[in-house]
Amino acid sequence: MLLQVVLLVKTIIQFFVYFISHLSIKLPSASFKYLTWHELKEHDVQGSQIRCPRVREGPSEEELFFRGEDALRARKQLTEKEKWQQRQQENWENCANLNLSFQDLGDLYQLENFKRILRRLIRVERLWLVDNSLTDLSAIRLPRCKELNVSKNQFTSFKQLPKIPQIHHLSLADNNIETLNGISDLRSTPLESLILKRNPCEFQENYRQL
Repeated sequence: MLLQVVLLVKTIIQFFVYFISHLSIKLPSASFKYLTWHELKEHDVQGSQIRCPRVREGPSEEELFFRGEDALRARKQLTEKEKWQQRQQENWENCANLNLSFQDLGDLYQLENFKRILRRLIRVERLWLVDNSLTDLSAIRLPRCKELNVSKNQFTSFKQLPKIPQIHHLSLADNNIETLNGISDLRSTPLESLILKRNPCEFQENYRQL
């Protein structure tokens, strides 16, 4: 009886392994796997019209080749005119309310492209950057930002935050803030609420009074 059960379990496992191995079959949408919205043809949607866009840069041609996915997308070399048209379509300068959370920034080039976008958000007032594995945005300035949510990242200090002179509401929950060094930079802002839940600094005695 025990042998039959073992054989049955083995058969089931082999079936699932076979099933999963065949999930890699390309779907009709496979050619769009790494495209961002402005690379799709025949539309004029701008970044300022999208509340939660996917902006993560796709793999380079070299990485696609090593993954065996080089046939999915041949990255077109853009002319200067096309680059300018793409920049206009992104239109990040006119975004006021934007959610760039959960972008899965696993590679350095993706993070650099992400920061390029952040540097263009000169008019954003409400910005969510939740769960992006961010560690340092100190070189970024968000001059009009009133609400910033950077929960579930990897900040260890207030000094790693972007420049936010007009901030009213700031959420740093689920980071790794150990001390309140650098919090003095926020004293000159109109800050009304600061969320530090599930950070190591919560264990400091009377940390809320600092």
